[in-house]
Amino acid sequence: MGQVIASATASLDGFIARHDHGVEELFDWYGNGDVVVENAGDLPPFRLTQASADHWLAWRESLGALVVGRELFDLTDGWGGTHPLGVPFVLLTHRPVTASAAIGSPDLVVMHEGVGEAVAAAQEIAGDKVVGVAAGTIATQVLRAGLLDAVNVDLVPVVLGSGRPYFTGTEGFPAVLGDPTTVVPGRRVTHLSFPVVG
Repeated sequence: MGQVIASATASLDGFIARHDHGVEELFDWYGNGDVVVENAGDLPPFRLTQASADHWLAWRESLGALVVGRELFDLTDGWGGTHPLGVPFVLLTHRPVTASAAIGSPDLVVMHEGVGEAVAAAQEIAGDKVVGVAAGTIATQVLRAGLLDAVNVDLVPVVLGSGRPYFTGTEGFPAVLGDPTTVVPGRRVTHLSFPVVG
């Protein structure tokens, strides 16, 4: 079975978006290079530096499935049923999904039971590939459950001051991460990966 890895772009002070979900300051690196990287679904192509493109394509190739939460799903309308990374996604939610363009997509699996069951469903889909976990509430729940193997962060040299944190709440912390296994300098971003060790 593949690893379970949370991944997100974050500010230096640990935020993945402003309170209003704005990400402009964080996502500049998706368009500051010369390498065109196509996305699945309706998301326009990225224009990355070579270093960021190599890192991003390796990440995308490693993925077999994703676990996402309801807030992100609603914000994106379930990506119309096709996630930009081109892999199936498991939605963990406590509410029925009744109005979304993603309903009926073969890439969408809706789970109501809990985080352990959602991760298990994603692992079943992913096989030996990585299960990616969205940052925020879901990443926090997976970390608290002891199911997270690593934390990836595309670290952007911006201090937001407030916003939506990579991990939410403080119960069950601290969690200890190991030394970075990946350090890739890009333009206005540094790609890092930390194993979860305790």
